[in-house]
Amino acid sequence: MDFFFKPSSVAIVGASPVLTKAGGVIFQNFVHNKQHDLFTGELYPVNPTYESVFDFKCYPSVSSIGKPVDCIVVVVPANAVCSVLEDSVRGGVKGAVIITSGFSEIGNHDLEAKVLEIAKKGNMRIIGPNCLGVYDAWSGVDTLFLPENKILSTGREVVATPRPVRGPIVLISQSGALGAAALDYMAGRAMGVRALVSLGNRADVAEDELLRYFRNDEWTRVILLYIEGIRNGRAFLEAASSVSLVKPIVAIKVGRSSSGARAAASHTAAMSGQDEVYESAFELSGIVRARNLDEFFDMGRAFLYQPPAKGNRVAILTNAGGPGVMAADTLEESGLSVVELSGETKSKLERLKAEGKILPYASIRNPVDLSGTATSQMFETALRVLVDDDEIDAVLVITLHHTPAVLDDVVGKVIHACYDRRKPVIACDIGSTEMAEEIRSRFEKLRVPAYTTPERAARALYALVTYGKYLEHVKKHGLL
Repeated sequence: MDFFFKPSSVAIVGASPVLTKAGGVIFQNFVHNKQHDLFTGELYPVNPTYESVFDFKCYPSVSSIGKPVDCIVVVVPANAVCSVLEDSVRGGVKGAVIITSGFSEIGNHDLEAKVLEIAKKGNMRIIGPNCLGVYDAWSGVDTLFLPENKILSTGREVVATPRPVRGPIVLISQSGALGAAALDYMAGRAMGVRALVSLGNRADVAEDELLRYFRNDEWTRVILLYIEGIRNGRAFLEAASSVSLVKPIVAIKVGRSSSGARAAASHTAAMSGQDEVYESAFELSGIVRARNLDEFFDMGRAFLYQPPAKGNRVAILTNAGGPGVMAADTLEESGLSVVELSGETKSKLERLKAEGKILPYASIRNPVDLSGTATSQMFETALRVLVDDDEIDAVLVITLHHTPAVLDDVVGKVIHACYDRRKPVIACDIGSTEMAEEIRSRFEKLRVPAYTTPERAARALYALVTYGKYLEHVKKHGLL
């Protein structure tokens, strides 16, 4: 499937010089990326209406180009798609990204079946129809018809649909809108993207093939899946089980309710199925399921920065009692254990009290509450004890910056205590002020994911524990 992600040549069928049209936006994406040496392949606009588009010679058809074309991007009315594919098959095109809507999602099943028949006869693969297609931050392929910038009514230009920088996260989505929103979120959080693949109706290429493709991709470390329904359950289960052995997968499955299932069917022609079946399939294949969009991205960030946990025993370190209790509740509700600290660990913490290295009235139960007058240094001192305890598998650190003696240096102190340990540490700092944003940003630059609430941090930790449990299970049974 390299011709979708690393094509040596691309033709935009329906290219236009008009930037308010999808064909104009997509062709401009490729022109921009080619000018900036991001896309290095050959680029051809195809539209019988124009002689040139953005100074590129325009061709009336794909076959008239007279040169090999790896992949076409189809942005023409639905009733013209079949003739485009027939012409492209004659030219030996390997792949087609069909942006066009008007197929199974509105009940036009026969037309979609005809599209697939033409492609199969010509050994052509299809992504779509009714999709955004592919955004590949590494190769410069960008079939998104959503403009990166827009002009407000005030005349000010703003970023509308950002293209995030290169990174190791792949997002495979049956929803184009969700994919675009994900790019917006990830760009805002400075999360680098390997690729976005918006599948739409999935007439041909589906999740299982993409999972296998990115399993062996050197730039991919984490895979996020937005699912409305799966057609070939066995193929999906086999692919996901194989990928989960080497790379974590986080999925959000919608259509759990009857109304949600109806919406999914009209959106991308997806049959959502019984939710319990998906729950079991995810568990069997090592996929971590997110309950909502916040968890979806939170879990992705956790996997990006931290290793999976080897067990479910969690310690909480905090300088505020209430948030510590909130974290404990969410952890236990998620099936994790906020364990009683070992006698040895308690003794070490008592010794630190006696030496004046943590406050004498700090609580050394779990959560370990250093109190509101604790210093940044006390976080480092106490955290070292917790991460050195073999009976603790992960630590959640809550650093409320509002207290007098906790400054931005708390980030470095926490990092010093855990940077050389292969044990996951998750951070939380509550608030939306400049200092809260600064502390969370610093944590993440140093590869410790940081969250705005104890509950979100706890659920991110749940993902690391769940995936770690799966890996231990397959290792025990000789599958890893």
